Formats: sequence, structure tokens, C-alpha cells
Amino acid sequence: MTDPSSRFAIELRRLRLERALSYRALADLAHHGKSYIEDLEKGRRSPSPVVADRLDEALRAQGRLAATLRPVTDADVDSELEAVELARRVTASDVSTETLDRLEQAADAMAMAYATTPPDQLLPRVRRHLDYVGLLVDARKTLAHHRRLLVIGGWFALLRATLHIDLRQARAAEAYLSTAAQLADQTGHAEIAAWCLETRAWEVLTSGDFEQARSLSQQAQAVAPAGGSAIVQATAQEGRAWARLGDRRQTRRTLDRVERLAGQRPPPDHPEHHYRYDPGKAHAYAATTLAWAGDPAAEAIARTVIAELEADGARPRRVASAHLDLGLALLAAGKPDEAAASASLAITSGRIVASNWWRAAEVIAGVQAAGIAEARDLREVAEAHRPATNA
Repeated sequence: MTDPSSRFAIELRRLRLERALSYRALADLAHHGKSYIEDLEKGRRSPSPVVADRLDEALRAQGRLAATLRPVTDADVDSELEAVELARRVTASDVSTETLDRLEQAADAMAMAYATTPPDQLLPRVRRHLDYVGLLVDARKTLAHHRRLLVIGGWFALLRATLHIDLRQARAAEAYLSTAAQLADQTGHAEIAAWCLETRAWEVLTSGDFEQARSLSQQAQAVAPAGGSAIVQATAQEGRAWARLGDRRQTRRTLDRVERLAGQRPPPDHPEHHYRYDPGKAHAYAATTLAWAGDPAAEAIARTVIAELEADGARPRRVASAHLDLGLALLAAGKPDEAAASASLAITSGRIVASNWWRAAEVIAGVQAAGIAEARDLREVAEAHRPATNA
């Protein structure tokens, strides 16, 4: 199931640009503030049905925005693919520009839904679109269209691998990471190649192989395009690896590099897109990294990150992770009772995926080691909310 706010944001942007309206012009038509319209389009605020109806009227959209707020079902996914297939069949080519446009839009929509949609719910949609890309590989098309289709397949395969990692499905994750890497190699797409290495780094980091995580992160930086997002993400991943290896000096140096790289990039139109680096993430990565390194600065940064994310309201998974970071920092500061409260907030949010559960377990173990009364309550909360894996 794709997050309705993400679908709404994508459709709102498409309709606004199609009508050649600025944020201000649309705000005047819909009797809303300019900043509110911009927040809706960038996924920072969630629309209500009343707002959707008003914007539909202003954009003469015949209910298309309101329709995005309805939950996506299997039938909707079938209809989505049927529409793409119909568009393909009515064009002169077996694989037209219009077909590829629709598939790219679907890939972007799913990458944006990743931040808010449970992996077991997003995976079926990604799987079916990747299957459809596979059906088109042997269809008649130009060389340019063939390359573009393989790039789309690379992004879908990479996202599918990431979802399998989140679900702790190691074999499937490895298979689709290999597929994405092969497609990147065939098309010469360095950004996808770098993301494959960065994703492998994250997987081995969560499994405890910190030295390999460092090496893979550095390999990702070596192949990543200078102006892309992967190089920033891979640098941040290297910092996490150094933190787990206990090297505070290298950790700090790497965080400084992340800050410099992030400072050179403007905020993306859709900061929730998993493969578009948002400079706003830099604080969150610093909080995680410093907490893992046991740095006293981690507590203040983690609290700032939580406040910023809760004010933003669009990234519940990142809020949960930030509460775990804060819990770890509080343990290091000798505040196990506060650590227990922070970890409980993260766990009960339901936003801790299986691949990230080890971080919760680390805080739980620290609270138990402190021997405080809250340890039993936290353990019971954890047992009730531990995410399931689908092997």
C-alpha cells in the first residue's frame, strides 16, 4: 500500500505544472497560503479530503487529487499496470517514450513511499512493476529506449533489494542487489552502481561486519558521480562504520565531509525520495553516528533532530530511529530511565523495521544492564511490537 500523502504530492505537482501555475497562483485560486501549497506538494503536510476537493476544483482536475487519498489495493495496482500497457499498445513502438515516462513516475512514487510504507506492503507493488519491466526487455524498441528501460529496471531492482533487507530476507536481497548492479554495469549508470554498494554497506553494517561496511562505503564513493546523491549517502555510511569500529577521530572527520557535501546541495523537490539526498538528513546521520561512537554531543543533536522531524510530520520512520539514537546517547550519559522512555516511544510507533531492530535491542540491553525497574516494562513492550520477518 502506497502512502496517500506521497501519491497526493506527486499528482498535485503534476497538475500544477501542467496548468503552468506557480505556488502563489494556485494558492490564490484555492484560497490557501503559498507555503501550505508548497508543503503539500513536497510531502511535508498531509492533505484532508476537504483540501483535496478544493484543489481539484481550482485545478479542474475532476477528482483526481481526492482519488489519491483512497488506499491503494491490489486492484489499483492492476489498473495502474493495465493503463501503462494500454498506453504502450496504442503507440507506434512496442516500448514508447510514454510507457517509459509512466514507469519512471511509478519508480519515483515508490521510492517516495518507502519512507512511510511498511516494507511488506510496498514490496508486492515493486515486484509487479519489476516483472512488467522484464516483460518489455525483449519487446521491439530503439537502443535509447532499451537503455532507459534497463535503468528503470535497475532502480526497481535496487528498491526491491532494500525492501528485502528491511524484512531480513538475505537471499532475495542479494539476488536483487546483484541484478541492480548488473543493470548499472550494462547501462554505465554510475549512480545506481554506487547505491548498490552503499546498500550492501548498510546490510553488512546491520549484521555486525563493520570493517566490510567501511570498505564498501569507500568503494561506493569511488564510483559515485560527484554531483549525485549516492556519494553523500555512502560517506555518511562510512561515518557510521567508523563509529562502530570505535575510531572517534575518523568518525568526526567523515561527518565533516558529509556536512561539506550536503552543504553543496539544494533541498530536493521531494526530500522523502529514498534515492535523492536531502541535506536535512545531515543532522539525523550525525546523531546516529555520534550515538554509536559514544560521543557526548549525540544527546543534544538527537533531541534537535527529533524536534525538527516531529515539526515536519512527514517522516515517522526517521523519528523512530532518532528516538533510538537518543536512547543510546542517554545510556552513555548515565540516564537509563530516560533511555527506556525514548526506546519505548520508538518501538511502540510500529516504524522499526526488522533490519533496524538490532538498534532497539542494543538500547534494551543497555537498560537491562542498568538494573532499573523500567527494564521489565521495556522488554514487554519490545516483545509485543517486535517486527516479523518473512523469510
